[in-house]
Amino acid sequence: MIPLPRSIYLDYHATTPVDCRVADRIYQYMTEEFGNANSTDHEYGDRAESAIKQAAQHVADLIGASPREVIWTSGATESINLVIQGSLPSIPEKPYRIALLPLEHKAVLDTCQAMEKRGWVELIHLKVDSKGRLNLDHLEQACAEGLALLCVMAANNEIGNIYPIQAIGQIAQRYNIPFLCDGSQSVGKIPIQFKEWGITYLAISAHKLYGPKGVGALVLRKGYYLEPLLFGGGHQKGMRSGTLNVPGIVGLGEACRLRSLEMEDDEQAISAKRDHLQALLLEKIPGLVVNGDLNHRLAGNLHVSIPGVLNSAVIARTRHKLAISTGSACSSGVEMPSHVLQALKLSGELMDGSLRIGLGKFTVDKEIEAAVSILSDAIHQIYHLSN
Repeated sequence: MIPLPRSIYLDYHATTPVDCRVADRIYQYMTEEFGNANSTDHEYGDRAESAIKQAAQHVADLIGASPREVIWTSGATESINLVIQGSLPSIPEKPYRIALLPLEHKAVLDTCQAMEKRGWVELIHLKVDSKGRLNLDHLEQACAEGLALLCVMAANNEIGNIYPIQAIGQIAQRYNIPFLCDGSQSVGKIPIQFKEWGITYLAISAHKLYGPKGVGALVLRKGYYLEPLLFGGGHQKGMRSGTLNVPGIVGLGEACRLRSLEMEDDEQAISAKRDHLQALLLEKIPGLVVNGDLNHRLAGNLHVSIPGVLNSAVIARTRHKLAISTGSACSSGVEMPSHVLQALKLSGELMDGSLRIGLGKFTVDKEIEAAVSILSDAIHQIYHLSN
C-alpha cells in the first residue's frame, strides 16, 4: 500500500504538479539542448529554434489556432497586461469602453482599474446571478453600444464556472468587438477552439496544465498587433522582446501535447472523484453549501461554504495535513472576502465559511477519503468549541 504524503494536495487551481514527462523535456533543454533560439549562426541555436516552433504547434493544436498566432510570455498575467495595455493607444480623446466579467482574475480587474484611474477607460461590469452565471442579453447590449474590448474568462479560478465562450465570441464578432479570453484555468481541461469561436486574444499559463511556472502564451488572432510592454530587440514580431525561455516553452508545448491526448479521459475521471468528494462532504458536514454553477463547472472544482464556521479556523486546523484554500492564490494573504463571492452577493456567513478545493489528474481515491475525514473532524471541533 502506497502511504499518503504528509500533506494532501487539493489546490490544483492555484498550480498543478509538473508532469514527469514534461519535466524530463525541460531538463533536456536546460542541460543538453541549451541553445538560444535567436542564435541561429550555429546548430545549438537552430535546434532551440526548432523546439520553439514545435512547441507552438502543440499549443496551436490544443486550442484550434495557427502556430504563427502564438506569442510566448511569462504567463497569463503578462499576456493579459499586454492585451489590455497594448491594444489601446495611450491618452485617448475620450475613454475607451471595456466590458468585463466582475468575476475575472485580478490580472484583468487590476489592469483595467489602473487604466480607469488614469482616465483612459470606462468599465462596464457584465451582469451575473448568484451562481455566477453570465447574463448574455446584457453582454450583447454592451457590445451593441460599442466597446474597445470585451473580457470574459473561459472558466473561473474560484467557483469553477465554465462560460459559453463560443456564444460570447459570436456576439463579439457580430459587433466587431475584440475579445480577450483568459484561458488559464480552462486550456487543457475543456475544449477550446480559438479560431472557430471568434476569440481575438487567449491567455495561457503552463503551470495550470501540468507544466512549469513562469511561462505562458498569448494567442493573438492574425491581423492584430499590440504595442509592446517590453523593449529590447524587437523579438516576436516586435510585441514581446527578450530571450526566449526555451526550457519553459518546451515544457508548455509538451504539456499541451499531452493534454491533447489525455484531457478527455483525465477530466472524466477527475469529475467522478470530485462528485464522490462532494457527496461525502454533504453527508458528513451538516448545512454545507456548494457554490457556483453546478451544471457548468470545471471537473476538478469544488467550492463550498460552511455556515457558522470561519474558513480561517478550518485552514488553521488543517493546513499541515491538507492543501486547500480560502480563495484565489492571486489574493492570498488578503483578509477580506474575494471579489468573486462579493459579485455573487453571497451572505456574509457563506463568504466567511467558503473553501476552494481543487482536484487534478494525480489525485487518488485514498486522498479523497482522508481529506473528508480531516475536514469533517476539524469542522466538528470548531462546532464543539463554539457551542
